[in-house]
Amino acid sequence: MTEVAFHFNAPDKLAYACRFARKVQRSGSRLVIAAPPQALAALDRMLWNLGPQDFVAHCTQDADESLLRVSPVVLAVEPAAAPHQDVLLNLHAEVPQGFERFERVVEVVSAQDEADRSGARVRWRFYASQGYAIVRHDLVLKAG
Repeated sequence: MTEVAFHFNAPDKLAYACRFARKVQRSGSRLVIAAPPQALAALDRMLWNLGPQDFVAHCTQDADESLLRVSPVVLAVEPAAAPHQDVLLNLHAEVPQGFERFERVVEVVSAQDEADRSGARVRWRFYASQGYAIVRHDLVLKAG
């Protein structure tokens, strides 16, 4: 069964996604980051602007199939069609279709955006109602 985790209190969800992508890539796992198109475009720019020591090899979901197969990080609007299913980082406001194909799903929740926090509560209730055990990570407590 898919492992579901919520990472709460992210001061900047896209900056957190960059750090998370770097961590997953260094662990040897493969990551799909699901988000709306505008957020993915901003995240793509952020990942390309990381320093050389923090470089995260990635591509977008519309890349050539051979690139998709070898890329450790894929940026996708629709994660169900992604080429691998290790880890899914969800930045969408809703539960992504096909999430159950992934070994792990990580939901990132804003520290300040009340609409985002409210949406996370809805997603939490959905996962719980489907029988998923949910792991909670408070990023404020982790940083302290």
